Amino acid sequence: MIRPDDSTLRKILSTTRVIAVAGVSPNPVRPSYYVARYLKLKGFRIIPVNPGHAGSTILDEQVYASLSDCPDDVDMVDIFRRSDAVPPIVDEALAHFPKLRTIWMQIGVEHPEAAAKAEAQGIHVVQNLCPKMEYQRLYGELRMGGINTGIISSRL
Repeated sequence: MIRPDDSTLRKILSTTRVIAVAGVSPNPVRPSYYVARYLKLKGFRIIPVNPGHAGSTILDEQVYASLSDCPDDVDMVDIFRRSDAVPPIVDEALAHFPKLRTIWMQIGVEHPEAAAKAEAQGIHVVQNLCPKMEYQRLYGELRMGGINTGIISSRL
């Protein structure tokens, strides 16, 4: 697995508009919830996907049982599921979303075969990273907390 460089991550985050979050929880203390909430606050449209909560709402958005039930304007799928659950999610995303540009697997989630399948179709794949943390790192929010992000924001 090759980690995308910062310019690729920045391009993904700056061009993405609609994110289907597979495995999002309605519980506000769960990472999937607060990552989805953060991304929504940053202007992304979030489409929650969780079969156990289909028909309810999370973050004022209808929850869908599967990716196939979602509107087809999704351009990124953020996966909050175990690594062994990734292949059918990737297959469903590739089959259902004509505008899909990115498959993003959260921290601790990796599946090289599913990633290779998506990449073979021209889809960006990010594994074992969090879009919230990468957004904060790339756009300077972590520096406000005194964290060295390794990104130079100004020159003397």
